Amino acid sequence: MIRITELRLPIDHPPEALEAAILKRLHLDLKDLIRFTVFKRSYDARKNVALAFIYTVDISVRDESSILQAFANDIHVRPAPDTNYHFVAKAPDAIQVGKALRPVVIGFGPCGIFAALVLAQMGFKPIVLERGKPVRERTQDTWGLWRKNVLNPESNVQFGEGGAGTFSDGKLYSQIKDPKFYGRKVLNEFVKAGAPQEILYVAKPHIGTFRLVGMVEKIREEIIALGGEIRFTQKVIGFDIEHGQIQGVKIEGHPDLRANHVVLALGHSARDTFQALDNAGVFMEAKPFSVGFRIEHPQSLIDKARLGPHAGNPMIGAADYKLVHHAKNGRSVYSFCMCPGGTVVAATSEPNRVVTNGMSQYSRNERNANAGIVVGITPDDYPGGAMAGIEFQRAIESKAYVLGGSTYEAPGQLVGDFLAGKPSTEFGSVLPSYKPGVHLTDLAESLPAYAIEAIREAIPAFEKQIKGFSMKDAVLTGVETRTSSPLRITRGPNLQSLNVKGLYPAGEGAGYAGGILSAGVDGIKVAEAVALDYLSQSF
Repeated sequence: MIRITELRLPIDHPPEALEAAILKRLHLDLKDLIRFTVFKRSYDARKNVALAFIYTVDISVRDESSILQAFANDIHVRPAPDTNYHFVAKAPDAIQVGKALRPVVIGFGPCGIFAALVLAQMGFKPIVLERGKPVRERTQDTWGLWRKNVLNPESNVQFGEGGAGTFSDGKLYSQIKDPKFYGRKVLNEFVKAGAPQEILYVAKPHIGTFRLVGMVEKIREEIIALGGEIRFTQKVIGFDIEHGQIQGVKIEGHPDLRANHVVLALGHSARDTFQALDNAGVFMEAKPFSVGFRIEHPQSLIDKARLGPHAGNPMIGAADYKLVHHAKNGRSVYSFCMCPGGTVVAATSEPNRVVTNGMSQYSRNERNANAGIVVGITPDDYPGGAMAGIEFQRAIESKAYVLGGSTYEAPGQLVGDFLAGKPSTEFGSVLPSYKPGVHLTDLAESLPAYAIEAIREAIPAFEKQIKGFSMKDAVLTGVETRTSSPLRITRGPNLQSLNVKGLYPAGEGAGYAGGILSAGVDGIKVAEAVALDYLSQSF
């Protein structure tokens, strides 16, 4: 296969134009082209250039070596890398006949899903323990908070089949290094489960919440068909560790489960499980994270500012943004999890606390754009060990609950009032999307003073990049605290815990991923490590 990069075509080109462009680029006759596939498609929407798609294509031709030789000095014509996934192992017979303990995966978010799927595909018949409910039951519980102000602490945006990524924009891109193309494996499995084919090639693929629900169910069905088990409402409350080796896990209301290979795919909000790990002596360390607010603007404003005359073009869709500002007080302020045409959602998992997040459907056609505007926090801000960051988060979330009226409504403020340092009393042209509702107040009380100072400096700075960003009627909704895990369950080169053999910290909760794609990739890596460790043993 040959890969061609930087192949540019007008955005409204007919389907046959791409094949013609490939033939022209390589000076080929049609009879010499066997087939081609689009590996990636991005767009150039700079205001002063013609709107264009930019393609990376993989092609098969009759005389590949001659083509590569003829274009040896052309950096945009190269051999295509092998992006297929190759399994590293096959389960030993001891697993198949039940003479060896099966691997256990704790958590069934993106990381746990792919750890379990790859283990199942290799024949290891994993047992998955998920504290929450199946995804459709979980969806009903989540709507219970959004519509009725009723929180189920074990079934919500954070806990349940699919993990926190299910109620998100469904972004499927990441900046992680991926030399083995594990991300391609994630995308291919999603397509097999019902995702649109375009996620394999668009530059910033996303799925949206409603589509994710059905996909998660189909992947669950495959794991079960391959001999795996998914056990819902199984909350892990303790760990049996002897002589530095995991021996099993304790499950609330159920018998202990023996295991000597346990994947910790917990997610960043499994605070009680983190405490259980700490109690068991598993090595963990505090890490940086961020806190802030959600900001909402009219999506049309963002489209115009980012795309200029191309705003509204259906071939591009709703515009997004990514912003960073380094404040004078030394803090970094940045946009997080930007959701074009989406909504701000209630994302708490603990009673009497308020947490926000962003979500979009596949269509991204809601009125508002939203993003987290967050400030970097380091362990120096919350001294006290690995668990101290959780208490830091909880204090902010509890204060937000009170500022919102103690009803799970979120505290909010208009940007103009926030910058002026005065409470808001009524909404303007931008109506917030957060449910159960937004209670206007003064957000200065909701975060540490250094964070408020940095955000007040950053918003006018962002105005220089996106005209209208500091519009007075834009709405800030608090608080965003769960941008990433506040701790890391540190692991070694073998992907096992530094001090507990057989324990595999993985994904976002363990501090090794951030988002659906990177969490899925980490799940694959850990599944491979588990499989290879099994093969090193004698049964």
